[in-house]
Amino acid sequence: MNGKLRLTVACGDYDIVRSLKEGTVQADGLDLLFLMGMGSREFISRMMRRQEFDVAEMGVTTYVRLRMQGAPLTAIPVFLHRRFRHGFVFVNTAAGIRAPVNLIGKKVGGNIEPAANAWMRGILDEHYGVPHDQVTWVCEVREAADFPNLPHMRVELAPAGFSLEDMLLNGGLAALISPSLPRALLHGDDRIAYLFPNYKEQELIYFRKTGIFPIMHLVAVKREIVDKYPWVTTNLVAAFEKSKQHAYRRLLNPRVVPLAWYTWARQEQERILGPDPWMYGLNAINRNNLETLLRYMTKQGLIERRVSVDELFAASDPPEMFGGPEDELRL
Repeated sequence: MNGKLRLTVACGDYDIVRSLKEGTVQADGLDLLFLMGMGSREFISRMMRRQEFDVAEMGVTTYVRLRMQGAPLTAIPVFLHRRFRHGFVFVNTAAGIRAPVNLIGKKVGGNIEPAANAWMRGILDEHYGVPHDQVTWVCEVREAADFPNLPHMRVELAPAGFSLEDMLLNGGLAALISPSLPRALLHGDDRIAYLFPNYKEQELIYFRKTGIFPIMHLVAVKREIVDKYPWVTTNLVAAFEKSKQHAYRRLLNPRVVPLAWYTWARQEQERILGPDPWMYGLNAINRNNLETLLRYMTKQGLIERRVSVDELFAASDPPEMFGGPEDELRL
C-alpha cells in the first residue's frame, strides 16, 4: 500500500486524460485506476444505475436528472467532452426539408435524454424558430420508461425492431437528431443528408453569437467519497487540469497528428475558441454554457424545476489556481 486513496475512474480515452492515465501527471493523494475498455453508453449506464465506479464521466443531462432524483452522486467541473451539434441533424432527402422551419409538424427521431439532443432541440427552438412542442419526437422503446410523462413534448415510440436510423431511411421520420454519425451517412447512402450542409459555418455563427462551445459531459463522483474525503474534489480537478495542459503542449508538435494542414487547423481553432476551449471550472463562460442547457432541460420538461449550477457541483478550487503549461515547464 502506498498510503493513497485508490479510486476507479471510468471515462473515454481522451488525449486530455492521457498524461493522468499514464502517470506523467499524478493526482496528489490519489491512486487512480482508469477503466477505458467500455464505450460511453456502457460506463454511463453502469454509473447511472448502480454507481459501479468511484468517479465516472457522465452526460450532463443524465447527471442532472439523477441528482434531482436523489442519486448519491456529486460532480466536479471537469468537462471531458464538448461538441458543436449542428452537424448531427440529418434529414430524409425525400422529405422536403429545405430549412429548419420545415421540421414543424414533422416526426423527428432522437432519444430524449442525451445532452447532445437536448442541446440541439434547444438550439433549433431558440435560434431557428422550431419550437420543440411543434414537432413529434420519436424515441427508442428502451428509453421510454425513463420518461413516462413529458408535458412539454409530443413523444412517440419507435416500432419494435426498428432503429431510428432505419425509420429515417424508410421515410418513417423526416429527420433525426443523433449524438453520432449514422452508418448510412458514412456509407454514402443518398437517402440521408445533413440538415445544415454548411454546419461548420452555422456553428461558427452560433459560437460568435453565444460564446458557447456546448458542454456534453462532466465528471461525477460518488457522494460518500466526497463526504468522507472532501479534499478529493480539488485534487481531482487539479490533476485533470494538469493532464489537459500536457495534451495542449503535445499538440504544438505537428507530427503528432497525421493531417496535412493540422497546424493551420489548430491555429484556426485557437483564434476562434481561444487557447483553452476545454476549460474546466465554474467561471462565467462555463456557467453560461451550463445555465443554457439547464434552461433547455426545464423548457423541454426533462426536469421539473430549474436547478442552479452551484447545486450540481461539489466544492473545489478553480483550475486557474493550479497554473498553466509555463509553470510546468519551469519545474
